[in-house]
Amino acid sequence: MIDPEKILASQRGAVPRYTSYPTAPHFSDQAGLAIARSRLQRLPANEAVSLYLHIPFCDRLCWFCGCHTKHTLKYAPVEAYVGALIREMATVRETAGRRLRLAHLHLGGGSPSMLRQPDFERLSQALRDNFNLDAATEISVEIDPSDVTDETLTGLVALGVTRASVGVQDFSDAVQEAINRPQTFEQTRDVIAALRETGIHSLNIDALYGLPLQTEERLVSTIDKVLSLAPDRIALFGYAHVPWLKKHQTLIREEDLPGTMDRFRHAGLAADLIAAAGYDRIGIDHFAKPGDTMAEAAREGRLFRNFQGYTTDACRTLIGLGASSISSYGDAYVQNIVPTSQYEKTVLDGGLSATRGIQLSLDDRIRAHMIERLMCDFSISFDGLEQKFGYAARPYIAEAKLAAAGDCHGLTEVDETGFRIREQARPFTRIVASWFDAYLNESSVRYSKAV
Repeated sequence: MIDPEKILASQRGAVPRYTSYPTAPHFSDQAGLAIARSRLQRLPANEAVSLYLHIPFCDRLCWFCGCHTKHTLKYAPVEAYVGALIREMATVRETAGRRLRLAHLHLGGGSPSMLRQPDFERLSQALRDNFNLDAATEISVEIDPSDVTDETLTGLVALGVTRASVGVQDFSDAVQEAINRPQTFEQTRDVIAALRETGIHSLNIDALYGLPLQTEERLVSTIDKVLSLAPDRIALFGYAHVPWLKKHQTLIREEDLPGTMDRFRHAGLAADLIAAAGYDRIGIDHFAKPGDTMAEAAREGRLFRNFQGYTTDACRTLIGLGASSISSYGDAYVQNIVPTSQYEKTVLDGGLSATRGIQLSLDDRIRAHMIERLMCDFSISFDGLEQKFGYAARPYIAEAKLAAAGDCHGLTEVDETGFRIREQARPFTRIVASWFDAYLNESSVRYSKAV
């Protein structure tokens, strides 16, 4: 019998979210520039890539936010930043020596939806000048409903957006006040209807559990309202309270936060409600309608995980543009300069903005694969590991068998074919993944709660 209270009280109660391995705190200062330049120059001629554009601005400061963003009441800094992004696109094209073919494009933030129509149009033209996009390119954008106007919708059409991800968090007035995120259900409903009317039919909704003043009743009400909007995908994230990293989170009263076991119960309750409405469970915190491409990918073992979370994007290379963005080159990670003023100066001077990075060792790549498969499939195939890494996989297979043998909580099982997380133990997947993290015991980094 699995005992959640004992598990969550264990040393691994706070662990990384594993959107990468190694995680960003282990990147080396000043290593990124050389890595980014060499990888861009060596990209195979026919390889499609993915692109992430970071918009680090919001017109309101949500106290729960863990992103690299800044609050601004003036639009001039946003307009100037878009100019820097456009220059960075040209530098990437020049460094690569050609226009790279884009399979996926994602605009995140911050609040990309605060961009005005002329800047959406500037970005659209620059993207097509510097990259090859076609009808198959998936273009997604994160939406704050409070930003959306008719001008926004026109800009999204100009950009060619095919998928929108709408932030909800919680619809309770009390919870919204506690996180400084006023947003009515009616406002959200109307924005989603308007997005659909523009032709953006693929819609995601993000909701959170673990928020201050959140109760079971309030969470159930929020999930019921989310389901009434019939999104194609739902992300159910646990609020990451990390005030030592994000100072604005100190505005949230600690005494208003649900306890660890309340968080656990809330997560399970919300997940069960979404699954009962006909959505497939995807990984640890996503849900999708059975006919959605993400649900199909999960069923077929084609689900991946990157810095935006779960994805169907199989591209080996993800290029991050904008302040603080992270790129993945298959065998290396690179993070851009974080302060926007420094980022803008660097790219407007014609330089790449890469600064921190890490070249992955063979050990890193094997462990990254194991952790990703656990996060996506809840299992590690030993045959799959050997097919990918050959003889080098054998010590890691032995390590997995030892981990299962030493599993005092009964979270896992193992046989000659593979290592698996038991179905009832899937809420603790991040904890199991941390068993294979070679950096964790040596790290002084503080992480958020595992559930």
